Amino acid sequence: MQDDPLIQSQGERRIRVLIAKPGMDGHDRGAKIVARALRDAGMEVVYTGLRQTAEMIVNAAVQEDVDAIGVSVLSGTHMHYFRDIMTLLRERGADDILVFGGGIIPDQDLPALLELGVGQMFTPGASTEDAATYLKREVAARWASQ
Repeated sequence: MQDDPLIQSQGERRIRVLIAKPGMDGHDRGAKIVARALRDAGMEVVYTGLRQTAEMIVNAAVQEDVDAIGVSVLSGTHMHYFRDIMTLLRERGADDILVFGGGIIPDQDLPALLELGVGQMFTPGASTEDAATYLKREVAARWASQ
C-alpha cells in the first residue's frame, strides 16, 4: 500500500476513517464488512460500535482526528442522524471531515442528503471496492487543497 499515492499522498499519512452505527439499530454486519474492507485497502479504521448518538460520533471523529466518517443506517432514521452529525461537525469547526454513508437509504432522500453536505451513499449491492476508491479520491483531493 505504500506505493499508492492516494493512501500515502502526504508522506506516511494514511487515511483515517471512523465507521459509526447510530441509533437503536442493532445490525452491524455491513458496517463491520466495510470497516474491514477499508482497513484492507490500507486505511486506518475506527469502529465506534452500536447505538451511538450523533454527538458521540462527532466527538469520536474529532478525538481520533479522522478524515472521514462513514455512517451505516438501516432503521430509516438516516435523515435525522445525518442532519445532526453535519450540524455538530459545523459547530465543532470540523466540517472538513468527509461524511459518507450506507444502508437502506431511499433514492428520494439522496438529494436532501447531498444538500446537507453528505457525500456518497452506498446502498445494498454497492461494492466495498467502490467505497475504498471513493474515499481515496475524495480524501486525496482534500489533502491536496490544504
